[in-house]
Amino acid sequence: MSLLVPLYVHPAEDPAAWRLLTSAAGLLYGVVLNPGDGPGHASDPAFVSAARALREAGTRVLGYVDLAYGERPGTDVRDDLDRHREWYGTDGCFLDQAPAGAGELRRCRRLVRAARRRGAATVVLNPGVHPARGYARIADLIVTFEGHWTTYLSPFTRPRWTARHPAGRFCHLVYGVPPALTGLAVRTAQERGAAVSCPVAGELPNPWTAPPFGLLRKAP
Repeated sequence: MSLLVPLYVHPAEDPAAWRLLTSAAGLLYGVVLNPGDGPGHASDPAFVSAARALREAGTRVLGYVDLAYGERPGTDVRDDLDRHREWYGTDGCFLDQAPAGAGELRRCRRLVRAARRRGAATVVLNPGVHPARGYARIADLIVTFEGHWTTYLSPFTRPRWTARHPAGRFCHLVYGVPPALTGLAVRTAQERGAAVSCPVAGELPNPWTAPPFGLLRKAP
């Protein structure tokens, strides 16, 4: 089991959730840091401390950057990457609302290259669906499902090209999962070719206000 945890709650509001993540480094692929739908307008000392504690525990810290499905200006994306790195010492980036079509691949590739030049050792793309196959060559991890548990229970198909890549290159983010079924959600992701996942009980508009407590409490 490997968990990519987006935790979109302020450390001062729920310090116990952040401490839990710090203690569960062995189970984590990484933690997505999102002070304000990106790095925010100024460095936040609480997030600075939370990011430092995670890094010291051996956990990747990934800065949240919104791509607006390819519509966001590149200068804004690059500014967010720079701020995350400067303010929070992020190890990589979580590029949310990433495009998925072949026509947007070239521009997305340029943005990923810009992230690499800015020190992003790990780049996660989140189109929330299976993108055109070329995206697998530019990212370390792709979120190929993000949605509600009830949707996740529907029949699932994946493109043939995914079989040419290890399961560790794919992630499923599932919300609205009954707490008793978080283990089942992880196993379902693995059966569907995604070795990285994060099942949480939260609901829209922000299901990522708490980590998957039941799974993390099993950490050694």
